[in-house]
Amino acid sequence: QVQLVESGGGLVQAGGSLRLSCGVSGRTFRYGPMGWFRRAPGKEREFVSAISWSGGSTYYKDSVKGRFTISRDNVKNTVYLQMNSLKPEDTAVYYCAAGGRLVTGPVPYAGVDYWGKGTLVTVSS
Repeated sequence: QVQLVESGGGLVQAGGSLRLSCGVSGRTFRYGPMGWFRRAPGKEREFVSAISWSGGSTYYKDSVKGRFTISRDNVKNTVYLQMNSLKPEDTAVYYCAAGGRLVTGPVPYAGVDYWGKGTLVTVSS
């Protein structure tokens, strides 16, 4: 059974940094995209970032460009999200995603096969 386990969430002041990690067990996603979505209080889940299997292509929501960096380690079957210059509006539950495909469009990551349970990021002002 495939499991995605996120870690690294927590409480941070505005301007601070956090690094999220997501490990995949049960199946390798070396040949598939991985990424991150988030759900803020009272809002729907939204795309944050995605990365191709090789790591050569990365995608970001406009509001996080220049602040967040996605990376992956295919040997460890792990994807990371380095979040810098955090803002209160980044407060959300962040979900790891694996599988699916990268597409052209406003949300470049579709058909996600597997989801993590989420990790809470709270940014205080």
